[in-house]
Amino acid sequence: MSELDPLIKDLALILVVAGIVTLVFKRLKQPLVLGYIMAGFVVSPQFPYTISVVDIDNVRAWADIGVIFLLFALGLDFSFKKILKMGMAPVIAACTIIFCMMVSGMTVGKMFGWTHMDCIFLGGMLAMSSTTIIYKAFDDMGLRQQRFTGLVMSVLILEDVLAIVLMVMLSALAHGSSPDGGEMIGIVVRILFFLVLWFVVGIFLIPMFLRRMRGVINDETLLVVALGLCFLMAVVSAEVGFSSAFGAFVMGSILAETIEAEKIIRVVEPVKNLFGAIFFVSVGMLVEPSVIAEYAVPIVVLVLAILLGQAVFGSFGYLISGQPLKTAMKCGFSMAQIGEFAFIIASLGLSLGVIGKFLYPVVVAVSVITTFLTPYMIRFATPCYTLMERRLPPRVIATLNGITLSRPSTSAAKSKWKSLLTQMATNTLVYSILSFAVIFLMFTFFLPFVRHLLVGWHWTANFICGAITVMVMSPFLRAMVMKKNHSREFKALWAESRKNHLPLIFTVIVRVAVACSFVFYVCNYLSRFTNALMITIALAVVVLMVLSRGLKMESIRMERMFVQNLRSRDIEAQVRGRKRPLYEGHLLDRDVHMADLDIPAASTWAGKSLRELELRNRFGVHVSSILRANRRLNIPDGHSVVFPGDRLQVIGSDEQLSALAKAMRQEVYGDDADMEKRETKLRQMVVTAGSPLLGKTLRESGIRDVYGCLVVGIEEGKENLSQPDPSRTFALGDVVWIVGEDDALARLMHNDG
Repeated sequence: MSELDPLIKDLALILVVAGIVTLVFKRLKQPLVLGYIMAGFVVSPQFPYTISVVDIDNVRAWADIGVIFLLFALGLDFSFKKILKMGMAPVIAACTIIFCMMVSGMTVGKMFGWTHMDCIFLGGMLAMSSTTIIYKAFDDMGLRQQRFTGLVMSVLILEDVLAIVLMVMLSALAHGSSPDGGEMIGIVVRILFFLVLWFVVGIFLIPMFLRRMRGVINDETLLVVALGLCFLMAVVSAEVGFSSAFGAFVMGSILAETIEAEKIIRVVEPVKNLFGAIFFVSVGMLVEPSVIAEYAVPIVVLVLAILLGQAVFGSFGYLISGQPLKTAMKCGFSMAQIGEFAFIIASLGLSLGVIGKFLYPVVVAVSVITTFLTPYMIRFATPCYTLMERRLPPRVIATLNGITLSRPSTSAAKSKWKSLLTQMATNTLVYSILSFAVIFLMFTFFLPFVRHLLVGWHWTANFICGAITVMVMSPFLRAMVMKKNHSREFKALWAESRKNHLPLIFTVIVRVAVACSFVFYVCNYLSRFTNALMITIALAVVVLMVLSRGLKMESIRMERMFVQNLRSRDIEAQVRGRKRPLYEGHLLDRDVHMADLDIPAASTWAGKSLRELELRNRFGVHVSSILRANRRLNIPDGHSVVFPGDRLQVIGSDEQLSALAKAMRQEVYGDDADMEKRETKLRQMVVTAGSPLLGKTLRESGIRDVYGCLVVGIEEGKENLSQPDPSRTFALGDVVWIVGEDDALARLMHNDG
């Protein structure tokens, strides 16, 4: 027990101080992240007026676990499908902002003469805005229902994903003395390879496993299974050269596509909050006032770089992605802060020993200042736009509103070719990665095992391994060659013009060549045949794959299972009525859009009909649907009643939806100041000769209507407790058991006496 004493004392100190400080910050309506950082500073050796943490190494170990949980939770909120549905607009905005802010950060670092690696890591810290801080600011300011907030959150999701990639790249760069362009490209290729491999294999296996175990999984076992998968992927990621946090994010994004995603989010949330709090406390423990005082000028310059950089580059990024100037400025100004990823990147740099220790407290100070300024920056966007509108000529404003890099293609033929080639390239890439993975696993593990079993039969072992490798790859290679050859785009282009025949045939030849190259590599690695013979064998094997009907059915079955797993959450949401209507996207080109609003548990609206609430007259909005449990009520009429927990899908403008959300939050029942006095108690009362109950029925006695009490039983002389009958007459000697509040029971007993 003595060995655990420092650990327990440190944990107790951290949680107690964090609890007190965060309650104060909650009262002041400030982000809890800042409260955790302040708590960390209070319990650190830098603050001599309180008890300090004994073993900082243990806290850092917990903080590392906290990073894993934070990124696992981030992955659970992430969806690859959502990113694909967003189109190119958020991608253009995110990449523009990240590039420009990284250059700004590196420029500031160079200006103060910091090392090359300090400047690179500083650029990464300044490039990532804080998702949690911005989401909290939107929520506190009642802006979540406005259209521009959805655009901001879309870009923040992409930034979070790119931050994970950036962390992997920074880790790789930290081990090299002078990273060049080729090394950078190699890192990106490796990331994409493992990302696609893990995602495809994970989506194929994990939902199937959870579906078969659904009957025996409850909240407890689901938590253990989810965290087990999280740490398993974290270990695998670390073993192949990436960070454990990257693996946790990947596993979270895989589980996000399963039906159990919402349950996993719910059961993981408390654990994530606990270890996440410890991580942010550990950030605060590294704050050094002396360093902050010494680097006051760089801190001020970095704050200005973030505020001005996001205001200018952020607005420009949204502008070229197709947003009008006013919306672009609202989005850009909202992102003028840094937060959790800046701390994570700084922790990474410290753990790798490639950045100066001064950089951590500097970044924390910058984050605190910019976080406090976030609400003011959001409010400042509209006046700034109004000023620009007054000073700039209308022609310039119109030109800025028309800037975009994401224009849709106007040619139908080009659109078909683009769609077809994109799908073919994606399929070829995915199936190539799967084939590479099969070859790697077979040659690394299976081939040595077979050679060990068949000592002296070297060629036989090679033949067995090669045959099994080709058999395992065959569904992937066949799908690579044949997939999309009978698609609608392929047939339309073939029938459209003879000029399309040769390019279409060429796409088939290219994919056949890629498939043959895998078979050729296996043959070349395991045999000493001539190149011509190996090419002939590879081509013959691929042709047999194409002609095999059994292989065709197996390939189709595997693909359908993968698609079913990938769409399982959408299908479940559609069945339960939670899927957003298809017409929602068509509202985005107008001044109105759709928002989801939840009826609070203490809402005064509960139990009232839409006609009584008069939402259209009061706010100008239209309720298109009411989502209740697993049911959806579309186009509700005035007689439809709302209940606590209902989700209203409402159509309106930004101002209308914000006013509705504000009223929904405010029109709730307040706390009952006399809650303790309203406790109900059980009392016994005997019917005597002078009792007002004598000779009366339960209905006539007024016990419920007059006194507000409830008769739960009557003893009829022999201690035989019976259920009260409203028509029964009270008799002398009856023992009546009554439930009620203290005041009501006292009035009843007084009148009886």
